[in-house]
Amino acid sequence: MNNAQLMVRMFEQAGVRSVFGVPSGPVLPLIDALRESATARFVLTATETSAAFMAEATGRLTGIPGVCVSTLGPGATNMATGVGGAWLDRSPVVAITCTYDSRMLDRRTQMRIDHLAMFAPMTKAQWRLEPGNMADTLARAMTLACAEPPGPVFLELPEDVSKAEATEQPIAFEAPPPITSVAGAGRHVLEALRGAKRSMVVTGLTFTRARSREALLRFIDTQRLPYTTTLHAKGFLPESHPFAIGVMGRARRTNVQRMIDQADLLICIGYDPIEINYEEWCKRIPVLHLSTEHADVDGGVTLIGDMAGNLDAMIAELADLPPVPNEWKPEDLARHREQLDRDLRPASNGMAAYHVLDVLRSRLPHDAIVAYDVGAHTHQIATQWRTDLPHTAVATNGWSSMGYGMPAAYAAKLARPERTVVGIVGDGCFQMTVGELAMARRMGIRAPVIVLNDGWLGLMKVKQERSHYDYNGSFLGETVGPPEHYFGVPVRGARDEKGLREALDWALAHDGPTVIEAFIDVEPYSYSVFDK
Repeated sequence: MNNAQLMVRMFEQAGVRSVFGVPSGPVLPLIDALRESATARFVLTATETSAAFMAEATGRLTGIPGVCVSTLGPGATNMATGVGGAWLDRSPVVAITCTYDSRMLDRRTQMRIDHLAMFAPMTKAQWRLEPGNMADTLARAMTLACAEPPGPVFLELPEDVSKAEATEQPIAFEAPPPITSVAGAGRHVLEALRGAKRSMVVTGLTFTRARSREALLRFIDTQRLPYTTTLHAKGFLPESHPFAIGVMGRARRTNVQRMIDQADLLICIGYDPIEINYEEWCKRIPVLHLSTEHADVDGGVTLIGDMAGNLDAMIAELADLPPVPNEWKPEDLARHREQLDRDLRPASNGMAAYHVLDVLRSRLPHDAIVAYDVGAHTHQIATQWRTDLPHTAVATNGWSSMGYGMPAAYAAKLARPERTVVGIVGDGCFQMTVGELAMARRMGIRAPVIVLNDGWLGLMKVKQERSHYDYNGSFLGETVGPPEHYFGVPVRGARDEKGLREALDWALAHDGPTVIEAFIDVEPYSYSVFDK
């Protein structure tokens, strides 16, 4: 057994099922070791960036570190874009760059750069793998990747090390120790509730890693409090609930912000400002912050409580609190929800993004996973798409990189093959990642991709309007097509809701990847998405 085979044995024991990447000479020993594995496989992607995005989505959905691999130099710099997503979207990932033999690592030679230094700003740790210390280092890397807050760890693997005979046996990586509990959350919240008339609950990215979804919902129902979430927290509390008021900072943000502004206390549970800083939305409303990390705020935030510790333990205390009367009226919350739904669907010249989402919601099962990219449609989906289940709306909101949606959709289908998975991307994002269709075809991944084709970088168009700039650099060209296929993946076009329903039925029944190009009107985004 060589060291590459040792790594694969440890991946198998940890539950890793896919290693995403692009080969080169130094990567081949690891790929060959994966060929021998009964449970782990090498997934060839079109780019190292997509490989890292797929590892990020896998880590997020499974809790097991996603693994991506690249060659040195340009392969590593490509992979860094996706690794940054794992860093800011808080997902466990082990990123590996395979490089020259150890004796060349202090030389200035073709393709070689200082990978450890390059990945330092975007990973929790950076280690070069060495003979005799392979198993321990890999186990430490996987444990650290999962430790709160989770994130990527970088490993550099010299080719001679991967080929060398292993002198160790595989060891299991240990789950990170639980975060220390901090008592008193219930008492603080109860005191604050009694001093307020309109308290509101806010959940964020850190809450998605808590196990106390039902306990927090019990607290909300007992206290009869409205709640809002960030994009990442969608579905971790049910969006069909009468107390749900929507996603902050996204489409029709003014509607949601008007409700937030009526609050006189914000109880923020697992809020991570990586999605949206407190200063951008809470104004001078008193904030009670309960999370695994202390609040990151400036002097413009009225922070009346800041508790960092075991979030599940704190939520358990809240669930046992007695009810405290408040002045929220259910009919006001219902009117807000009705108005929000109307405002998300302005007049359009033909099919708009909101029509596409309505058709998808009516056709897809309740537990379908929707992975979506960055752009104007991100805002629309975040607010309009309603789900009551965790990890059914997958997007990037810390890193916010275009090119995320397609790789994430395919990773989600590989991680959850029993579930219906659909990717939704804009035409700009599609141009960035269309090559991944070849990977999907090669692997037979049954995950339709919906391309919202309006001929624009829609979000940039809207921002140019708001800033009174000319339309320069945001027009992609007249919409044409669709072709019969991309890289052998069949395509259907849709220009109205009837055609979209027919295309979606075809795609969901097809035994392999498909693309639906939905030709939409870009203008409704100007009203629904960027409405400050």
